[in-house]
Amino acid sequence: MTTAVINKDRMKTFEELESAVRSYSRGWPTVFTKAKGYKLWDVDNKEYIDFFAGAGALNYGHNDAKMQEKIIEYIREDGILHSLDMGTTPRKEFLETFQEVILTPRNLDYKVMFPGPTGTNSVESALKIARKVTGRDSVISFTNAFHGMTIGSLSVTGNSFKRHGAGVPLHHSVAMPFDDYVEDQDSTAYLEKFLEDSGSGVALPAAIILETVQGEGGINAARMDWLKKIESICRRWDILLIVDDVQAGCGRTGTFFSFEPAGINPDIVCLSKSIGGSGLPMAITLIKPAYDQWGPGEHNGTFRGNNLAFITAKKALSFWETEAFSKEIKQKANLLKNKIDTIIAKFPELKGEARGRGLMQGIAVHADGLAGKICAEAFDRGLIVETSGPSDEVVKFLPPLVIDEEGLTKGLAILEDSIVQVLSK
Repeated sequence: MTTAVINKDRMKTFEELESAVRSYSRGWPTVFTKAKGYKLWDVDNKEYIDFFAGAGALNYGHNDAKMQEKIIEYIREDGILHSLDMGTTPRKEFLETFQEVILTPRNLDYKVMFPGPTGTNSVESALKIARKVTGRDSVISFTNAFHGMTIGSLSVTGNSFKRHGAGVPLHHSVAMPFDDYVEDQDSTAYLEKFLEDSGSGVALPAAIILETVQGEGGINAARMDWLKKIESICRRWDILLIVDDVQAGCGRTGTFFSFEPAGINPDIVCLSKSIGGSGLPMAITLIKPAYDQWGPGEHNGTFRGNNLAFITAKKALSFWETEAFSKEIKQKANLLKNKIDTIIAKFPELKGEARGRGLMQGIAVHADGLAGKICAEAFDRGLIVETSGPSDEVVKFLPPLVIDEEGLTKGLAILEDSIVQVLSK
């Protein structure tokens, strides 16, 4: 988290009435009132550039006009808001559009499951179906992984602070080193040795779960060859491959699915955050048809039928009807990468390291405490940007994908001014 100075009067209500578990309101101590595109405004009408995008839930920006129109029209016509998993027109239209625009052009064959409206619920459903299908109970995850805050998801999450919050032992998972976790060592060889050796203490798992770019874990981007090797191991040992694309998916890395450049074909894919288009709660779990072995209602949830989210989710898919949007993201990603490299070279005091890909990048600051101070200074200057990593050592950039070059450049200029100010102290 950032370390911005809290305005006591402004934040009094939150401090006195809200649980101590709140986090983002501590790092950005103001009351926001309005948002549009890549900008937010607070009660003083102070403007902020958003390099956070709802932790990746607002890839298409705040209050997209066409999505707004669809929501307003649906409400005015008394459209069904809550429907569990009953058939509704928005549900039907989203399923058909997702198949037509996303799955078919990529030669992907999945059943679409609506597990509930959160990313962790998608992960829970993925773990459950993998165990049900294989009859095995353990799951292999990776160092610095983050998969959610419920018990199953926490069991495959690496962060010790988050894991301790469970209050109970977290079983049936084994953590293996992520790509490049140990310098100049092939972690896939390490993993394969464990599976081959009957004395390793690692049982044949039901699944391997991974993020292609670890968001909360420090913007660690796996190499494409590494991802291919993991898939090969899964195929060799009859292990299901789960890709958690909750944060890295929906175009965040340049392609709709973050795993597309690796040419792999996961057995299960978890999507949430920006799959809803507008920030409305929604999640889906994609399951290869052969593994869709649920009994009706075996995994359910009261809010797995968010029709407003289906409407905006369908509208968001229009961004993917051609290659133009993907190309724009990649161009902006190059601009971001070049600026990150310039900043690292310009400020050696940061001991900076470039991380990530697409519009999911960051600067690992290997100087204790500086990343949080930089983010706090940036907030005071009108930029919303957070830290990530096991020690909050990474300045993490997640701007809305629709940000223009002017907004990206202006935000990065604020960041650079913030670095200068922090280093001068």
